[in-house]
Amino acid sequence: MKVIVVANPKGGAGKSTMSTNIAGYFASQGHQVMLGDADTQQSSKFWLSQRPETLPHIATWDYLPDLVLTAKPPRGTTHVVIDTPGGINGWRLQEVIERADKVIVPVMPSVFDMQATNEFLLQLVNITANRPTQVAVVGNRIDARTISAANLRKFIESLDVQVLSYLRDTQYYLHMAAHGLSMFDITPSKVQKDLDQWAPICHWLDQD
Repeated sequence: MKVIVVANPKGGAGKSTMSTNIAGYFASQGHQVMLGDADTQQSSKFWLSQRPETLPHIATWDYLPDLVLTAKPPRGTTHVVIDTPGGINGWRLQEVIERADKVIVPVMPSVFDMQATNEFLLQLVNITANRPTQVAVVGNRIDARTISAANLRKFIESLDVQVLSYLRDTQYYLHMAAHGLSMFDITPSKVQKDLDQWAPICHWLDQD
């Protein structure tokens, strides 16, 4: 079973959007997927509640307080995606990261997000130092024409962590979230530019 954790201590970094689209990708490939929502806002769980029954099924994995999972995944589950809360640190962070095969850190183009992400990545390096867990960064909600986008690229590329992609800021994500959809549930021709940005992320997710 492959476990993907989406984490960033900064609220509003796009963790739920990233988590739901990763779950949607795995489901579109025919995998048996569970989506765990440890965020107090329960955005990913709401997304699942809106998901049409006609789309590939994604099961929910409920958490109790302190990130304790309520049950083991059912037999046959192949992929688990965990959406973590903002502000996660200490033993809670270590517990959830120790479950992970891969960790994706979305980061927004603001100086506050970059500062928080830098400190967070140092924690991840320490936690995963003796583990095979892979860590990567994704630039999120990027308008390539802005100075902040250029600053984010410079910041991310200075990190000693793999950079997977930069995702544009588009209303498609808001529309999909309200209807339980992912980029991989929409006619490709409508979102081809976004699918191209997701391609290196998906490739990394599929690698062992």
